[in-house]
Amino acid sequence: MALESLPITGQLATLNQAQGKLLDLSIEFGPRLFAAALILVVGHYFGRWVGRLLDKMLKHMDLDITIRQLLTRIVRGLFLVLFLVMALQNLGVDLLPLIAGLGVAGAGVALAMQGVLSNVAAGLTIIFTRPFRVNEYISIAKEEGLVENISLFSTTLSHVDLSRVVIPNRKIAGEILHNYGEIRQINLTVGVAYTTDIGQALGAVEEVLRSNPRVLQEPRPVVQVVTLADSSVNIGVRPWVSVPDYALAIGELNRSVLETFRQQGISIPFPQREVRLLDSGR
Repeated sequence: MALESLPITGQLATLNQAQGKLLDLSIEFGPRLFAAALILVVGHYFGRWVGRLLDKMLKHMDLDITIRQLLTRIVRGLFLVLFLVMALQNLGVDLLPLIAGLGVAGAGVALAMQGVLSNVAAGLTIIFTRPFRVNEYISIAKEEGLVENISLFSTTLSHVDLSRVVIPNRKIAGEILHNYGEIRQINLTVGVAYTTDIGQALGAVEEVLRSNPRVLQEPRPVVQVVTLADSSVNIGVRPWVSVPDYALAIGELNRSVLETFRQQGISIPFPQREVRLLDSGR
């Protein structure tokens, strides 16, 4: 019996020793862990508070929303890093070897993430040079749409069909950019017969443009004869509208011009060809 109880007694002693060691570690490091966790929580909320305060200050400076968001995130990140360093120091962590290790690891990560870093570099270029802004209509990289969001990694465009196009920033930097801004010019062409009173036709088109609420009166719409075609005199109709009204305005103007021409008896001719048959026997 005595021999059988020895292993059990040894296991109990080992368990008691482990519990004692764990208790000693808890007493020694428990307050430090609690303090470190408290420092991180305070840093999180303090960084958010400073970020909101900075955003309010930048709004009064009339800065672009993308720059405001970037600066706010940078400041919040710096405060989080500062409080993280304070928490590590409270735990007694030696920061010099940690910083050296992070430097070596950072070099490896940079090599592995060249595409991501090129997007970030291009994003910073876009944000600070501002070739376009949010709510402007642009055409680039064989895509076009309304700029919905500009981030460090990508730019999001929205279409009238409610779809979105996400373009990596590295695809934008260095490309030819067409920035329409917040208004677009419609380019319509309508043909009238050669017998038509051109003054009457131009006046009818101008009246249609004045009566459409989507058409902007400044810049002034352009209405002029653009082509003397084979079967018609072509009138160019080029008004400006806001970007959201572009697609709807095209349909409305086409319909209004057609109805107005019918009411005033202005003919829109069909393409015509004159064919002559020559007698080859003569």
